[in-house]
Amino acid sequence: MSNTPAMSSQDALVAVMVACSAADENMRTAELVAITRMVNHMPAFAAYDPDRIQRVSRIVFDLFEEEDGLDALFGLIREALPERLYETAYALACDVVTADGRHSQVELRMLEEVREELKVDRLHAAAIEWGARVRHMGV
Repeated sequence: MSNTPAMSSQDALVAVMVACSAADENMRTAELVAITRMVNHMPAFAAYDPDRIQRVSRIVFDLFEEEDGLDALFGLIREALPERLYETAYALACDVVTADGRHSQVELRMLEEVREELKVDRLHAAAIEWGARVRHMGV
């Protein structure tokens, strides 16, 4: 892993979103649009170069190919992300997973993994999940 350049905190947020979207090996258009929209409009990404999404995605995909890649990915994310942004990362992940109106068991398991790895309190997680669900509800 030593040849992987360090991630910025914004890279780490993107990595969480990409990992949740790609967990089921099917990155839907709605999920990609959601990631791009969040990077383009959220204050956490104000000074972020959206072209970096591609590089971060490649890191995530490469790590998914490795045996202990998920552990390595969470290590990189925790190293780059200040604790105060852990719940933000979880909220972004929930928004990506709910963006297409459906979630696979694999995506839900990945969200659970993110929640555990980033030590997001269960009550806070429930509120974040509820918020994502109602934001992405159809008419």
